[in-house]
Amino acid sequence: MAIRELKVCLLGDTGVGKSSIVCRFVQDHFDHNITLTVYVISLQFHSLAPMYYRGSAAAVVVYDITKLDSFQMLKKWVKELKEHGPEDIVVAIAGNKTDLGDIREVPTKEAKDFAESIAAIFMETSARNAVNIEELFQKISQNYEIKSHNYFKFLLFWLHRECFTVILPG
Repeated sequence: MAIRELKVCLLGDTGVGKSSIVCRFVQDHFDHNITLTVYVISLQFHSLAPMYYRGSAAAVVVYDITKLDSFQMLKKWVKELKEHGPEDIVVAIAGNKTDLGDIREVPTKEAKDFAESIAAIFMETSARNAVNIEELFQKISQNYEIKSHNYFKFLLFWLHRECFTVILPG
């Protein structure tokens, strides 16, 4: 069986749940006490972006639905990605922490409209409750035209931001 690898980058502000999304997807586990394992490069370090994005098949840009400022910053992350990432990169917008919907600050429609305006996948997720995590990565694989009914295997690696390779039976 042939194997395909997809490099997937996760971008977003500190505390939006990037590590939790990866942990939930890879290990089907949510760690309430997860330590910060991702060091986000400030947007001023654009010279490092091409190295980080090189070879990426997809990027998941994450915001916290309970923090409007994380959604505003998401637009800057997308702009940086469009400027420095591969032209054909699959982009997904993930509104995380839907389990905290009672304190939502970012309207679903506003985020969905933004995703549509940049031709990105849109999904709201909860890493804590395992809502739409697997579906998000399935949608990315479908958009990358890799169809598989098998479970994904993963190789994780970190480079200042969160990034991992998705290995798919193909």
